[in-house]
Amino acid sequence: MPLNPFEVPFSELKANPEPYVTSVFSNLISEFLVMPKGEGFVEYSVFDDAYEKLKQATSGFQRITADVVLPVAITYPISIVVLRSMLGFSPSEWAYLASQKGGTEVTQGFVRSFDRKIRMRPSEALKLSRMVLERLTVLVEAACQLLNEGSPEVDSRKIHRLDKADTKKGADSIRSLSGIGVPYSILLYERFLGRPFAGHRDSVSELVGDNLELAVENVLDKAGISYRKTKRAERIPGFDQAPDFIVPNEFNPKVVIEAKITEDDGTARDKVTRIQHLGELSLAGQPTGQPKYEVIACIGGRGFGVRREDMRKMLLATRGKVFTLRTIERMVDCSALKNSRTK
Repeated sequence: MPLNPFEVPFSELKANPEPYVTSVFSNLISEFLVMPKGEGFVEYSVFDDAYEKLKQATSGFQRITADVVLPVAITYPISIVVLRSMLGFSPSEWAYLASQKGGTEVTQGFVRSFDRKIRMRPSEALKLSRMVLERLTVLVEAACQLLNEGSPEVDSRKIHRLDKADTKKGADSIRSLSGIGVPYSILLYERFLGRPFAGHRDSVSELVGDNLELAVENVLDKAGISYRKTKRAERIPGFDQAPDFIVPNEFNPKVVIEAKITEDDGTARDKVTRIQHLGELSLAGQPTGQPKYEVIACIGGRGFGVRREDMRKMLLATRGKVFTLRTIERMVDCSALKNSRTK
C-alpha cells in the first residue's frame, strides 16, 4: 500500500485514514530550534557593549536617573533596548506605563516603530525632533522610576512583573547581580518564565512561514503554473478567508493552496479548521458531490503532528492532498496542478 495519502483514491483514504495520518506525521519537519535572524536582529556583542555603557554611565547602577541614562540612550541607542530588557516589558507595555506615570501620551505604535528603528541601526546616534525627545524622556524617566522602586507587595495569589531576580528589590537588586554575576539557577528560572527567544521568535514568525510559501512558489514556478499569491487579510470574491495561493486566479479557481506552519498544537487546530472550511466552500452548491476546485494543504512544524483527529479532518477536507516539505516536490504530479503544468 502506498505510504502517502495523495497517492491513493479518495475512497480508499476515506475508508481507512489511519495509516495515512501516520504517514503525514512521519514526514513533518520541525525547525523550531533554528530561526531566521531577520532584519533588526541584535547580536549579543552589540547588546553587551550597550549594557556596559549603561553600567559605566550609572557608576555600576548607583545612579539610575534620567539625566544620566538619557545621554547614553541618545548616543548608544541600543541601550534603550537594554533598559527595556531590564524592565522585562514589551514596547507596548513600556509605552502604556510611561504614559500613565509621565502624564504625556506615548503611543504604543510610536514605541514599537522606535524600537524597530533602533534595532535596525543599533550603534548610530539618534537625531531627535523635539516631540521624539519628549517621548523618549518620558520613557526613560518611567523606566528609572520603576527600576529604582522594584516590586511592590501584591496579593499572595498574584505575582508582579518586576518580581524578578534583578529588579525585585529595586536598584539594590540590579547592583547586586551586575556586581557578583547571576547564579545559573536564577538565569534558568528567568528564562523559564519568559520563554527563551520568545520576543525574537514572535518578531520573525512571518519569516518562518515565508519559508514554506517560498517552497510552494518554487514548485509552481518550476512547473510553469500560473498562480495568484494573496496578501495577508486580502479580500477575495468567493472566499470569506483568502487562501494563500489560487491557481490560476480567483476568477477561475481550479486549485487553492494553504501553506501553514506551526510549532503549537493549539494553533494547528485553528489552521486545520481553516483548511476544512476551504473544503466546505469547494463543495458548496455542488449536487454531484465533486468539488468546484481542489484544496491542497502544505504544512510544516511539530504542531500538526500532535492530534491524530485533526490530521484525519485535514486529509478528508483535502481528499488526501496534504504535502510537507519532504513531499512538496510531488505536489504537481499528485494533484490537479498537473493539468496546469506548462514545463
